[in-house]
Amino acid sequence: MDWQLPKQAHKGRGAVSNRVGRFERMDRFAINDGWSLESDERERVTTTLSVDTARTVIARNNSPDVPFDRSINPYRGCEHGCSYCFARPTHAFYGLSPGLDFESRLFYKPDAAERLRKELDDPKYRPDVIALGTNTDPYQPVEREQRLTRQILEVLAEYNHPFGIVTKSDLVLRDADIIGPMAAKGMAAVTLSVTTLDRNLARKLEPRAPTPPKRLAAIGSLSALGIPTGVLAAPIIPSLNDMELEKILESAARAGATGAGYVMLRLPLEVADLFREWLETHFPDKAAHVLNLVKQTRGGAMYDSRWGQRAVGSGPYADLLRQRYRLALRKYGLDKRVLDLDLKQFRRPPRAGDQLDLF
Repeated sequence: MDWQLPKQAHKGRGAVSNRVGRFERMDRFAINDGWSLESDERERVTTTLSVDTARTVIARNNSPDVPFDRSINPYRGCEHGCSYCFARPTHAFYGLSPGLDFESRLFYKPDAAERLRKELDDPKYRPDVIALGTNTDPYQPVEREQRLTRQILEVLAEYNHPFGIVTKSDLVLRDADIIGPMAAKGMAAVTLSVTTLDRNLARKLEPRAPTPPKRLAAIGSLSALGIPTGVLAAPIIPSLNDMELEKILESAARAGATGAGYVMLRLPLEVADLFREWLETHFPDKAAHVLNLVKQTRGGAMYDSRWGQRAVGSGPYADLLRQRYRLALRKYGLDKRVLDLDLKQFRRPPRAGDQLDLF
């Protein structure tokens, strides 16, 4: 008799399981011990929030794949629950699962704004665009109460420091009173990530993220306010949403987007098995085909982490997608660089006791 319980989706969650991280010595799985009551309902997974004691708030990178070298992520883990999220493996460093733990056991930085102010006050600091939303979403559901992203934006505006935001949430509109004036000075831009226009697929892929229509509406509202706004078609999943690429870009352009980007599905470390579980649960008939196509874009492997390859892949399928993307950019006028922001207006606000300038 097989005592291991079959994997099933949890309502409102993306990951199917809570498989252990790569640093753990033992695995775990659910079994039927004969005492469980028959039920079609899975145990509800609740969200908990713990304090992150990181000493700095600005993270640095030297990746040639991204147009920025610094970023801020006020949260670790993300309640949006995107099944494909490449940030999931970071939870393994806490001894937690990149699966359900990643989207339900969150960490936040309550002193993020205070730490940011100290880092910007450092005489050695030199300004460049700070990106928000590079690892986890700065406007995930817990931001409604915590307001950490808003506090960070208030500090950046205080210092006239340029920033770019990437999010899946229309909650970004709440902070238009900060983003708008900064954009008017050439120091702010926003990108909305749109994975699919299919609401049913979106509900399975990104169970707690705002619907695609809400994201397109947010693009329209931000653009109407004069805020440079782009769209990120990401991730592109072979045979699942790849056929929507042009439609996503067209819809975003009609809403008011002026720039665009795309990212091929990335499956680093634990994400590969987690995404396979998700596919086998929601699309069992297509799972093998999707994963085979993924391997065709990664040199026969599930993932290729090399710079220049990890975001776009390689091979005939990836090359064809790249050509489609470039044609769509020209067709829909989405070839403007959203993150061309002004660095020259940065200033440290005067504090009580500061020496006055002579000139």
